[in-house]
Amino acid sequence: MKIDHSLPLEYSTEENKLKILGFWIFLGAEIALFSTLFAVYFTLHNRIGNGPSGSHIFELTPVMIETIILLTSSFTVGLAIHAMRLGLKKAMMTFFAITLLLGAGFLSVEIFEFVTYVGEGATMQTSAFLSSLFTLLGTHGAHVTFGLLWGGAILWQIKKRGFTPETANKSFIFSLYWHFLDVVWIFIFSFVYLKGMM
Repeated sequence: MKIDHSLPLEYSTEENKLKILGFWIFLGAEIALFSTLFAVYFTLHNRIGNGPSGSHIFELTPVMIETIILLTSSFTVGLAIHAMRLGLKKAMMTFFAITLLLGAGFLSVEIFEFVTYVGEGATMQTSAFLSSLFTLLGTHGAHVTFGLLWGGAILWQIKKRGFTPETANKSFIFSLYWHFLDVVWIFIFSFVYLKGMM
């Protein structure tokens, strides 16, 4: 395996470059998935039947907490990649772990939010609006959950093996994935929650 030392470690081999390109293509498919879920939501958001609308169940406080947590985690994963490029293993692992803890905090607030909705009688079976809402939010939450497991496995590999072209590549690809989830959340925050509260 030929390593190009003039490039960042995550790009240092041809295989790594191809993996990053492949992941960008994968993110294209993820964009198609979430675009479809948004389209379904926008089609059904007024179909509330006998159930509550967004303005009745959405609360700004938990949504703001989720948004702040997730945007902060995007910043910390960026710091982790920067530390990795500087060869600072302890700093990288610390920022990476903080990212995962913030992700877990986000999920906790989202689960609390779901439990609150269900307690108010707002379930997937209540209306087409709620069905599309739970599907969109649940899919994003499932992606965050997968990210926590994936990120934990990468953190363990870095602890055991340090920075190698392989672990650096995995860490960088994870950061792309995490930033993507943050971008999706900004759309959810703006066009689902804020619009729904109006």
